[in-house]
Amino acid sequence: MDFKIAGTADGITAIQLDTKTEGLTMEIVQKTLSQGKEARMQILGVMASAISEPRAELSAYAPRITSFYIAVDRIREVIGTGGKVINEIIAACEVSIDIEDDGLVMVCGVDAEKTKKAVDWIKSIVHEFKAGEVFVGKVVRMLDFGAFVSLVGGKDGMVHVSEMAPYRIGKPDQFLAIGDTVTVRVKEVDDQGRINLTMKGQVENEALWKDEKGKDSRPPMNRFADKADGDKPRFNKFAKR
Repeated sequence: MDFKIAGTADGITAIQLDTKTEGLTMEIVQKTLSQGKEARMQILGVMASAISEPRAELSAYAPRITSFYIAVDRIREVIGTGGKVINEIIAACEVSIDIEDDGLVMVCGVDAEKTKKAVDWIKSIVHEFKAGEVFVGKVVRMLDFGAFVSLVGGKDGMVHVSEMAPYRIGKPDQFLAIGDTVTVRVKEVDDQGRINLTMKGQVENEALWKDEKGKDSRPPMNRFADKADGDKPRFNKFAKR
């Protein structure tokens, strides 16, 4: 007979019984349960002397598995060409990563901080940008009409020159430079997936605006003025006389 009894100090939680006999007498069952309780209380006493209650957090060095789901059509981005991306995460964070066909991701590691880093890394890759989100990023590319700022997951967004400050800026490179850190808010994600950003309204950027850096000193153009003679209005030559 194999008669296993599991439980707490309050009572039995599970029983597993294997027997080759035709049956057990009530006396055998009662005796087994009594002996089981005695043994269980002794084991619980030894456990309580070592730790009286479960720890609120796992030890930083205890092996752990973190599981979460990502969109199936984003799996390839996490893996990367020839496994480049996923292998980079594994090497940098010292974890193992398994991804199922249904999008279930399992990150296994011993170091809590490195495991979290790997999880955050993966989630940043598949992050779905939404209007209103705020990020702190570095300027990575300058254009005549704006600047690209790094976000998360290797994605960049563009700040148009008209969205850099609460005043008119002449040229983007007179206000920002590659490597500058700025706070940006997502204005919109267009139908082609391009992320449009703004720096306006973010108090973290006020130091940049303090002295009206890069402000365009030229007067606003008169859209009705003629290029050859600013004093004369420009008329449509096709208009009826």
